[in-house]
Amino acid sequence: MEAVAFDHLQQSAKASDLLAEAARLCSSVDRVECGDVLRARGTMSVAHGELVKARQQLLDSLAHARRHKDRFAEATALLNLAVVSVQTDRFDEAVDWSDSAYKMAIDLGAEDLAQNALGNLGWAYYKLGDSDRALRLFEKAERDANRIGNSAEEIEWFADTAYMYLSNGDLDRALASDLKYLKRAKEIDSRADIIDALEDLAHISVAKGDFEQARSYIDQVSPLIQSSENRLDQLDIMVAKGAVASGLGHDEEAENVLRAIEHDPAAETSMKLEAERELAHLYERRGNLAFADSMYRTALATFESARDQLRTETSKLPFSANASRIYDDYIHFLIAQNKSDQALLIADQSRARTLAQGLGIAPQNGLRTPTLRPSEIARKNNATLLFYWMGAKQSYLWAIAANRTALYTLPPQQDISNSIEHYRNGLLGFGDPLKDTDPNGRALYDTLLAPASELFTPNGNIIVLSDGKLSQLNFETLIVPAPHPHYFIEDTIISSAPSLQMLASSRPASTADRKLLLIGDAISPGPDYPSLPMASTEMQRIQQEVGPRNSFVYARENATPAAYLSTNPQQFAYVHFVAHGVASPTDPLDSAIILSRSSSAEDSFKLHARDIIQHPIRARLVTISACYGSGARSFAGEGPVGLAWAFLRAGAHNVIGALWEVSDQSAPQMMADLYRGLNSGLAPNTALRQAKLDMLHSGKEFRKPFYWAPLQLYTGL
Repeated sequence: MEAVAFDHLQQSAKASDLLAEAARLCSSVDRVECGDVLRARGTMSVAHGELVKARQQLLDSLAHARRHKDRFAEATALLNLAVVSVQTDRFDEAVDWSDSAYKMAIDLGAEDLAQNALGNLGWAYYKLGDSDRALRLFEKAERDANRIGNSAEEIEWFADTAYMYLSNGDLDRALASDLKYLKRAKEIDSRADIIDALEDLAHISVAKGDFEQARSYIDQVSPLIQSSENRLDQLDIMVAKGAVASGLGHDEEAENVLRAIEHDPAAETSMKLEAERELAHLYERRGNLAFADSMYRTALATFESARDQLRTETSKLPFSANASRIYDDYIHFLIAQNKSDQALLIADQSRARTLAQGLGIAPQNGLRTPTLRPSEIARKNNATLLFYWMGAKQSYLWAIAANRTALYTLPPQQDISNSIEHYRNGLLGFGDPLKDTDPNGRALYDTLLAPASELFTPNGNIIVLSDGKLSQLNFETLIVPAPHPHYFIEDTIISSAPSLQMLASSRPASTADRKLLLIGDAISPGPDYPSLPMASTEMQRIQQEVGPRNSFVYARENATPAAYLSTNPQQFAYVHFVAHGVASPTDPLDSAIILSRSSSAEDSFKLHARDIIQHPIRARLVTISACYGSGARSFAGEGPVGLAWAFLRAGAHNVIGALWEVSDQSAPQMMADLYRGLNSGLAPNTALRQAKLDMLHSGKEFRKPFYWAPLQLYTGL
């Protein structure tokens, strides 16, 4: 303990002597206390940036604790191993270490360790790209540290929360929080926290374009970092130095600093990515376009290499967020060079890789521009394709018809996202935008659809390939202003698709078979998923439309995940679920349809996406009528990857999924109308549109978009 204290005081020679003496005392005995020596060696190695050595020392500490059944020491070793894993880019491993440490600490009643584990878990998720979950964990760790009176840890998590603000682009809140952090760090004379605060303030100043202020913070922190001998701190401030030099036009200095970071073996992936991105900007500003293009590709290759090293698909999907700014910059760069066709294919490759990772598919290695012909894809699908890219500075729309492709520049992502959020809130609040004259419905039409309206044909097909917040918007609900205000659904037939690559592989579905697999009206597995009063009515009305000979029905206690998996779902042309659904944005394969329990296992009532993709199907249409009851919110929407994409991956040609909960009151009518249209020979997208129009023109309460707009048709194979 004395050695660690001296090490914190930057007296490393004294610390080494004390630790050597402690190790000598333990050399002839195997006592439980000697595990502290191993742990101290590991934590000191971490502080000095000697991470390979630290990892082995902490693994030795873990083995010693387990051998002596010292659970507190075991939890501490797990905690420290999580820190090393984050700093060596083993992010999914860090999640495992932190989660184990937290559970053990809670079991031991060790609240100090528990709040530390929560914070470490937050860092692991942040590095994986899941900043929302990270922020929640940091906030809880901060509250827990305050509750138990650990002021040193409280300000550390407070600082991490500020870092999240910086990461999310909320620079004013980040600056205010970090200034408070620096003040508190000086009050308790914590050298490590002072260094962290000054580093963060330098990065915030760079992001705000205040390069002189950033240089001031760099000058303050540099002597402290040099004396600490922590290589990661040195590299972190080098990133800021490179950005400052670049921002001030000192190109040669910037290039030297950024190249040094890129080639330093101790640099974290995030540091290398930022250095390579900044180098691309530098070359682009100089007019060295070939060098800039090469550096953007180098940065994306660095990202792909880091993602390939992650062990689980659960980790790989959120990690994609780490490349979003690089892809955005590269696409903007290509468009500025009049290479919009290449930019489209790069954007689609980003989309396709995200989908592949979410569904557990191994994508091709490397950044290869695919050989797709977008106009041929539009012709093959008899549709106008609307491909969106949401960018930080500006967004783009590629409108692709059979005879040409047009590019349109749209507002920045945040502006569009704010309008979508306001409009969705109105729809979910039972609003009637046509009567309420909601300006967002018209504004979104003017922004997202009007530029490409010359490519639309009356009652023609449109396939939307959305991005970001657009995946939560039903384009059918947007308001066309002329010649009289009306919903866009009255002009066209709209479907959604994940990527051009998936559309390119689509094939016609068989229309001969009419067999239906109908599963639902499950027995509630718990209070989170209450019974659906109208589920049996919906199933009866569907069965009446399809006919009993063609219907295979599993209801109540028979409506189990095991029933679906054992029916040979490949034999059905239609598959329909009347049930709750849950979506997991960070782990799409954990998304599930909620059915009856099939065993005593904890989640035996969940038909997971990971199980769905393992059972091939050929269905013309799968419908996930994800309902809610008693006002309980039970479905978060599809997002970039979800249940709909899992069924598409399994082989379905079309999937109807929910953007929000389907009303248990309106669903029976809409579904009966849907199958009536299918029986009359309509294609799934046309039948769904007709069912919605019938509801819209009913003149009753169900005319409101809340009732007819949540269901959306996804197509892809």
